[in-house]
Amino acid sequence: MRIELEVWRQDGPRERGRFETHVVDDATPEMSLLELLDRLNDQLAESGEEPIQFESDCREGACGACGVTVNDVPHGPVPKTPSCRQHLRAFGAVSRLRIEPLRSAAYPVVRDLVVDRSALDRLIQAGGHVDIMTGTAPDADDVLLTHDDAELALDFAACIGCGACVAACPNGAAHLFAGAKLAHLALTPHGRLERGRRALAVVDQLDAEFGPCSTYGECVEVCPAGIPLAAVAAVHRERLRGVFRGRAD
Repeated sequence: MRIELEVWRQDGPRERGRFETHVVDDATPEMSLLELLDRLNDQLAESGEEPIQFESDCREGACGACGVTVNDVPHGPVPKTPSCRQHLRAFGAVSRLRIEPLRSAAYPVVRDLVVDRSALDRLIQAGGHVDIMTGTAPDADDVLLTHDDAELALDFAACIGCGACVAACPNGAAHLFAGAKLAHLALTPHGRLERGRRALAVVDQLDAEFGPCSTYGECVEVCPAGIPLAAVAAVHRERLRGVFRGRAD
């Protein structure tokens, strides 16, 4: 099958970007988006041109590194699926794809389709972790946790940190990402010990680097992990809890 690609090219963060049009004549429906870009880079290399820079790691939908915007939709048309698992068969009769980076003021373009998502790392640094004494791991039965809480915590912990929620949000908010971290740690025994301190630190960092949340729900529609909108509510709930309690827990 013949696929025409409009791909964003940008030499650096301060350089002016542009779209370039390329054609891949030997694409197949079984190809993923990243495999299509691999094939295009083969063509560019053979003709002596600079290959297109894009991120990928596991290519199994677990790492969150591969995010791109396809035809104005972060990741692509298949819901709850990251870019690396979007296959050409999902596009039906569409033979022209427009591929560009995840767009947000918080994500400066490094080169071509690669963006700097370190703003998300700073959210994790602010409070998306648990301080514990290291040493021999205790038995799992030593710390009690109900089945329902464990399942709900795992649902929120499914976030792969791709950042598509920020790119989809008209305000550039990261509340779905931050809420997933706050909610899943608040449900676990070790995470509860720093619940208040964590919430205040994460929300302060959230306000410093991202836009406000207006609860449009665009983030939920593009999330490859299926994080529910309840994660956004968790941001406000955890913050208010931390303010009124005035304690670390």
